[in-house]
Amino acid sequence: MASSFTVTTRARVPGERLFDLSLDIDSHLASMSASEERAIDGVTAGGIGLGETVTWRARHVGIWFTMTVRIAELDRPRRFVDEQTHGPFRSFRHEHVFDDDGDGGTIMTDTITLSSPIFGALAERLILVPYLRRVIVERNRHLVDALDAR
Repeated sequence: MASSFTVTTRARVPGERLFDLSLDIDSHLASMSASEERAIDGVTAGGIGLGETVTWRARHVGIWFTMTVRIAELDRPRRFVDEQTHGPFRSFRHEHVFDDDGDGGTIMTDTITLSSPIFGALAERLILVPYLRRVIVERNRHLVDALDAR
C-alpha cells in the first residue's frame, strides 16, 4: 500500500529561480549535509534535466541507503517529477510544483508518494512519512534561505 504526503513552502522569490535551484545537485547536497548525502553516479554536479539520473548515497535513521532517481517529467518553470529507478523503496515519486503567489513570490508544493518493502503500512505512516516530511521541510528551508541570501 502506498503512502502520500504534501509539503507546501512559500518563498519570496520568483518561481524560475526556485525551480532551477531545486534541480541543482550541488544545492541538494548542501541541503542534505546532515545525512552525509553524496551524488555518486549519473549527474553528480550542476543542474539535472529531463531523462537524466542521479544516484544518491545517504545515511537516514542510522542506515546507509543508495537510491537512483530519474527526472521523469519536466515542465520548466512550473513542475517536475523525480522517480526512483533503483533503491530502497518499492516505489517513490516526488512531484515538485511551483505556483506564482500573485505577489512576486512562489508557492512550492512537494507531493511524495512511496511504498516501502521494508516497513509495513502502519510503520510507513507512523515513522517513515513523518521522517521524510521533516527531510523535505528542511531541504526546502535551505533552498529558500539560499535564494534569500543572494
